[in-house]
Amino acid sequence: MAVKIVESGKFNLKSPYLVEGFPGIGLVGTIAANFLVEHLNMEFFGYVTSEQFSPISSVHNYTPLHPARMYKSKKHNLVVLFSELIIPMKTIYPLSHEILAWAERRKAKQILSLGGINIKGEQDSVYGIASTSDLGKMLKKKGVKLIREGVTTGVSGVLLAECATKKFPAISLLSEAHADYMDPKGAAMVLDALSEVTNLKINTKELVKQGKEIESNVKKLLEQAKGADEEYKKASTLGPMYG
Repeated sequence: MAVKIVESGKFNLKSPYLVEGFPGIGLVGTIAANFLVEHLNMEFFGYVTSEQFSPISSVHNYTPLHPARMYKSKKHNLVVLFSELIIPMKTIYPLSHEILAWAERRKAKQILSLGGINIKGEQDSVYGIASTSDLGKMLKKKGVKLIREGVTTGVSGVLLAECATKKFPAISLLSEAHADYMDPKGAAMVLDALSEVTNLKINTKELVKQGKEIESNVKKLLEQAKGADEEYKKASTLGPMYG
């Protein structure tokens, strides 16, 4: 059940930020991390492997890749780890431990987890959880709403608890997002918060545009489904077709 982070290139960063994003509410973490990699033109650096992972390969630009990958940027002193597959329950703890061990070994400055919180109304807030009180104060100054009571799950949740236990600097940024479909708008919101926290310059206009398009399409589908349902109910009240 071992989980391994395999580096496939030379590590030439000093105390980098480690940003991670895994599938969750609205796929916010995965979308945000993947956008970050493309936006900053980051270099493929390694991957995560386990015999417990689903036997799949992602194909991008004609190239087969591990679905859980790492990228680096010397210019921004940044490492990004994200997954395009849902992490099996049995590997969540081993993977969380492996990520923290890697961060300690590479003397990462801070771990930043990106994700979403389920909502049903308007999206307007990003929430944060910090592994130390000092980081919590910093988030508050940056306009991030701190979560006082609640539950955070998955790799990011376990990782954050491990970091708090070891006093390792870590932050979880969670944007309000829709659970029923991919939410680029939520990803844009969490990246804007990340930009505030780390001073990374991230232009999220394209993600916001994608988010509006998806919201519009979903609204149309819901209206069509509602119309079809009303037609069905109307037809069912007319009685049987055959006597």
